[in-house]
Amino acid sequence: MRIVWLGVLIVSSCSLAFLLLRRKVPGGWFLRFGTHLVLSAFAIYALNFSGWITDWYIPLNPATIGTVAVLGVPGIGLILGLQQILYA
Repeated sequence: MRIVWLGVLIVSSCSLAFLLLRRKVPGGWFLRFGTHLVLSAFAIYALNFSGWITDWYIPLNPATIGTVAVLGVPGIGLILGLQQILYA
């Protein structure tokens, strides 16, 4: 079963790479998206260790970084609100 999942992963990764390389996507889009991801990770890291939010911790993982990259500062509020609702 493990070999089947590895095969599915390889085929889907190759298909995705083929589609991304075949389409003409503006080069600035990748740079802008990468910049947003890096800045989002830095913002979460700064919030965690600056002491601004003393009782809460936002984990650095792809889901939280992606949420903050797409939504911006309200994404941080969304994550903190979800933590408060789910863990309270």
